[in-house]
Amino acid sequence: MKVLSYQELQVWQKAMQCTVELYALVKRLPIDERYGLSDQMRRAALSIPSNIAEGAERNSTKEFVRFIYVAQGSRAELETQLLLCERVGYLSETEIRPILGGLAEIGRMLHALARRLGGSG
Repeated sequence: MKVLSYQELQVWQKAMQCTVELYALVKRLPIDERYGLSDQMRRAALSIPSNIAEGAERNSTKEFVRFIYVAQGSRAELETQLLLCERVGYLSETEIRPILGGLAEIGRMLHALARRLGGSG
């Protein structure tokens, strides 16, 4: 499967949108979390589309699949951090639900992409 540009991948587009939404959401976290949890959440969110892009630009399908798995790990990390924010009372379930839904969809898309590329998914 050859794509002209990583920007054409729907999963990259959705990951970018999720990252934009996450950046807006973390502004609601307490000020004392500015350099803690919110910074970590932004890094995890940014890692998802970044790893998709980097993997797509590699000259190896095997490398692309490896970067998809890294993106999956960052997706799970961000999901965990959002659930923690809800549990400690920083954000409500209503606030995190849209991003969690997007992350679930991104996870399914990454899994399908890895399988199409020959990874075990």
